Amino acid sequence: MRTPRLLAVVALLASTAPGLPASDASYRASIEEWRRGREARLKADDGWLTVAGLFWLKEGANSAGSGASNGIVLPREAVPERIGSFVLKNGKTVFLAERGVPVGSGGKPVGTLEMKPDTSGNPDVIAIGSLSMHVIQRGKRYGIRLRDKNSRFRREFTRLNWFPINESYRITARFVPYNPARKIAIPNVLGDTETETSPGYVVFAVGGVECKLEPVSEGDQLWFIFRDLTSAKESYPPGRFLYADPPKDGRVVLDFNKAYNPPCAFTPYATCPLPPPQNRLRVGIPAGEMRYHE
Repeated sequence: MRTPRLLAVVALLASTAPGLPASDASYRASIEEWRRGREARLKADDGWLTVAGLFWLKEGANSAGSGASNGIVLPREAVPERIGSFVLKNGKTVFLAERGVPVGSGGKPVGTLEMKPDTSGNPDVIAIGSLSMHVIQRGKRYGIRLRDKNSRFRREFTRLNWFPINESYRITARFVPYNPARKIAIPNVLGDTETETSPGYVVFAVGGVECKLEPVSEGDQLWFIFRDLTSAKESYPPGRFLYADPPKDGRVVLDFNKAYNPPCAFTPYATCPLPPPQNRLRVGIPAGEMRYHE
């Protein structure tokens, strides 16, 4: 027969064991709401599930349309054989529409449009039917990112998979600032390396193991690109993302229940950053988003 003391010990162990649901109902509700928002953004018209193509531009004219002879071949059922050309010259891209083809931008018909790339923060978008396109810049390369509201990735999406909510993975870390901020190298899936600004690093412990992560500055937040031991089987193999508020009183709250997969987990046409070597943890963090599918 279990004594009241033994029952109390068992209850204490159950409430603190990693992988069990968080006991705080309001915290659980906030995470569940965040996860619903995450899935809604993914499935939206401008979400990553609609990204259906990426075409790198060559200098000069790049014809686009459903015809096989075009440099940019679009879905046959969505557009005419030729809708126009993207002309790249000295880092500037101009779209020239074919006469009579209903291409628009911002709700207005387009004949000729110089298109700002995504690095401007507000790229110009052209649309025809269910398709939309904008220019992306990666290093010295320029490309056309295609979105399709009827993409296969969106049609076949089922749901996101999550580790159980566990408040013990909402960790308060010590923040060590750089003075001044440092430039760090961030690799990406294209084989390129971008230089980003890091304001410092965080130190925390998981299972008695000291961990260190180095974020980059993203607006007024800290952006962590990391990999842990769950990446081998349970979570997305290349790594995951996590945002955190800026440090307060030398502390940063890392809520790994909000760790999520990069766009490359859902479309092969994204250009995701990868965790730098210093952000590859020697521990597993079974919290947040699990792998979606191969």
